[in-house]
Amino acid sequence: MASKKRGDFSPRIDELLQPERKLWAEGFCFVAGVDEAGRGPFAGPVAAAAVVLPKGVKLPEVFDSKQLSDAARRELKEQILQLPGVMVGVSLIDAQVIDKINILQATHLAMREAVSQLEKVDCVLVDGLPVRGFEVESRNLVKGDSLSASIAAASIIAKVTRDDVMVGLDKLYPEYGFADHKGYGTAAHLRALQEYGVTPVHRRSFRPVREIIDPPPEQLELL
Repeated sequence: MASKKRGDFSPRIDELLQPERKLWAEGFCFVAGVDEAGRGPFAGPVAAAAVVLPKGVKLPEVFDSKQLSDAARRELKEQILQLPGVMVGVSLIDAQVIDKINILQATHLAMREAVSQLEKVDCVLVDGLPVRGFEVESRNLVKGDSLSASIAAASIIAKVTRDDVMVGLDKLYPEYGFADHKGYGTAAHLRALQEYGVTPVHRRSFRPVREIIDPPPEQLELL
């Protein structure tokens, strides 16, 4: 099937496909957009997704997942997964590994694992700063989730996947409110940490959690 002409896409999707078109013009055929979700929370895994969008089919109106409602993200996720020929890889790195290797390295590991699940990929287009260790050519695109269709699709998949994990953890630890704040450092989450302590899914290397496990010494008041 021949690739669609630019005029066949909506203006926004046409704009978001520019990074992919540039790589296609260089000779790459299977460009994987990669993004993560959950670097900042105090609890739960970090997630990454890799998406190779098919050529020649109508694409859903993907966009940066942070700019979308939960309902919109979920609808778009289903539309992405239903695209004929789409390839999707997802990886979750848990809190124990995050504490062992640090959140940056855990995020990069999740990205590499997500890409490794793809059947075909010859170039990786990663959101943000460069990531080492991919087995194929890689490029980075700062703010790529609002500039690239495949990265935007990956951001949606990663975000919804991680949110679903946090809803599941909420059933195991209902007093912490994971379904609401998804592990981020809200006032309610911090109060729960103070009251109930640290769970196995909390990131012990993150300062607010670490200080509950090992509180800093009290400062003497100056007279």
